[in-house]
Amino acid sequence: MTSGACDAPIGVFDSGLGGLTVVHALLDRLPAESLMYVGDTARVPYGPKSPDTVRLYAKQIADFLVEQGVKAIVVACNTATAHALDSLRQTMPVPVVGVIAPGARAAARATRGGPVGVIGTAGTITSGAYERAIHAENAAIEVRAVACPLFVPLVEEGWLDHPATRLIAHDYLAPLRLAHVDTLVLGCTHYPLLATILQEEMGADVRLIDSAAETAEATLQLLSERGLLSQRTRAPEHRFIASDAPERFLALGRGFLGSTITDVEHISFA
Repeated sequence: MTSGACDAPIGVFDSGLGGLTVVHALLDRLPAESLMYVGDTARVPYGPKSPDTVRLYAKQIADFLVEQGVKAIVVACNTATAHALDSLRQTMPVPVVGVIAPGARAAARATRGGPVGVIGTAGTITSGAYERAIHAENAAIEVRAVACPLFVPLVEEGWLDHPATRLIAHDYLAPLRLAHVDTLVLGCTHYPLLATILQEEMGADVRLIDSAAETAEATLQLLSERGLLSQRTRAPEHRFIASDAPERFLALGRGFLGSTITDVEHISFA
């Protein structure tokens, strides 16, 4: 592998802002790597859309990232991982990492024997992807899954600590409180931005699982195995791209990543 190829960026994409939680973890775990992030803000949320539509969107973005010269792709969207990861791995010329298997591994390690709760978009929950991934780690774990479709729009609106968000979270999480889950998988990369509210609603004894750190670790391992770790000595370069309202993305993104985001480009997917 040439040094030029090793120094190519890692492509990351999500339906909107949520994948920045994965970007944050990648910056922490792989500080020498350049990143290229695409937030599909024109078509967010992915959760209510059909699997075929999500696969189409995911392929469009992955094709764009490959055209831009990325060396690997991180699908920082649980719905896209659930519906499109297998097809992307079969069709893309670069390795592809999803967020569900890393999150499932972390949940299987974290549970103390009680049920494991999973919250996600309707698409992710309906797919059963988390149940399969968690049971692949430990078939004895009881999994309780609940769709929380309003969380993504609330995050995209910036309502991270709004009374309406708290009321909705209280209602969504009621079945999981009644089930006495001891671990809660945040099965959408938007949801860690609501972690304070979610922890308060579930109680201090429930461990929240954010797949971002595990995904970053999986990305590090993959790049190392493929001989793709960056060899560059100069500072990495990051690009952020949104399919709608880049100024809004910049304002909200800076609130989470600070000065790492200096500019947001615009792209339109036909």
